[in-house]
Amino acid sequence: MSEPAFNTTGSLLLLPVSQSLGFPLDQVNFVTCQLFALAAAFWFRLYLSPSRASPRVRHAVATTIGSAFLIFCFGWYSLVTAMGYLTACQACRAYIFNYAVPSTDFSGPLMIVAQKITTLAFQLHDGMCKKPDQLTPEQKLLAINARPSPLQYLSYTLNFLSVLVGPCSNYRDYLDFIEGRHISRRLRRLSGACNGHNGHITAPDPSPLGAVCRKLLVCSGCMLFFLVVTRSLPIRLNVEPDFVSQNSFLVRLTYAFFSVQAARPKFYFAWTLADAVNNAAGYGFSGMDGNGKASWDLIGNLNILGIETATSFKTFIDNWNIQTAVWLKTVCYDRAPRHRLALTFILSALWHGVFPGYYFTFITAIPITIAARAIRKSVRHHFLSSRGLKLGYDVLTWAATQLTICYTVMPFLLLSVEPTFIYYRSMYFHVHVISILAAVALQPKHKSRETRTSSSSSLSSVSPVQCQPDLSNNNGKID
Repeated sequence: MSEPAFNTTGSLLLLPVSQSLGFPLDQVNFVTCQLFALAAAFWFRLYLSPSRASPRVRHAVATTIGSAFLIFCFGWYSLVTAMGYLTACQACRAYIFNYAVPSTDFSGPLMIVAQKITTLAFQLHDGMCKKPDQLTPEQKLLAINARPSPLQYLSYTLNFLSVLVGPCSNYRDYLDFIEGRHISRRLRRLSGACNGHNGHITAPDPSPLGAVCRKLLVCSGCMLFFLVVTRSLPIRLNVEPDFVSQNSFLVRLTYAFFSVQAARPKFYFAWTLADAVNNAAGYGFSGMDGNGKASWDLIGNLNILGIETATSFKTFIDNWNIQTAVWLKTVCYDRAPRHRLALTFILSALWHGVFPGYYFTFITAIPITIAARAIRKSVRHHFLSSRGLKLGYDVLTWAATQLTICYTVMPFLLLSVEPTFIYYRSMYFHVHVISILAAVALQPKHKSRETRTSSSSSLSSVSPVQCQPDLSNNNGKID
């Protein structure tokens, strides 16, 4: 940063701070805006609460602050549209702003806006163009029967709580939040589900302060980890010629594992801080947990414990970038007539951008997912007869899952073609080979079973209403 080798279309106001700290300017601008958003969120909840301000004022303020963040961070690239313009901007960043020249990643907010626009479009289509018997129970619950006003639309897509890093949430949930029904409606539904009638909730709304403090503590830990550990384990070392030629396969595999593990906290930091910002404004209440305490995980984007202890590829995906997984499920996986898994992974790659590494990652994930399903069905039941066997199976599958994730996401971090193939060759393409062989060898064995159970599984996926913290269909997963 000592030389003007950083391309940005946003504000240069904090460039001296960037230079003194040694952080890229776009990251300094992002963190500054998110910290300002955190303070603004408390103000928004306390002084612009639904009892003090009208929904129109709340919509207008949320939109204005969000737009200011976009202009500060990205300047003239602060435009709004869905997948077409998003892809054009990602191509611009990849090929006009060269790989080797650091530049502001202005595609991030566009990715979130693309999710919101397509989510809203499908929910409007379900509510206004389809008959109820053509919809799943989840789609019926989220369908919208009236077009939002221009102010409501801008507030939903550009509000300061989620404009920089998300997460994407359902339009109906966001509208309930702005109009002051977000918490009371969920408490009323919970009371009605548990008592068999619609009760009236007279207690004050639960405070998000405890949840916000816990999440900020996690953010502090992630930032400390990044400063101390992540910088000492650079991803690029995995493809350095000297490192590859001078170390054994086991050493290369071990370093790849730890370097990918060390790359996660920056995502943990960004998503947890975004969740805390929403909670501070009073958004994200999901109900009461088993201990009767308020839960604020409705729009949470990750489960760190679930990620680090995942014993299957699916479990890892279900706990990583959760709201994006929900979006992929609702706009693609649940609606595609066939080849749902492949189409969903391809859409995910397209949404992330045009760097080849994204496509290597998500296309590689297709046979891995198929193989993981087949192996689980063929092997897992043999290890459930005793706690010792089950523990051993869990340890083995944890190690296999984490190493497989490391192999799969490495191209996502390397971005370009040549480093990706250097890494794959250094790993002897072993995960590709094993997953394809397993998928081919084991999948036909379970084809008849899947055919017999397809109808029953589709019926069992719709469970009766129960008393549980999450009362929306906002936490669907891709199976």
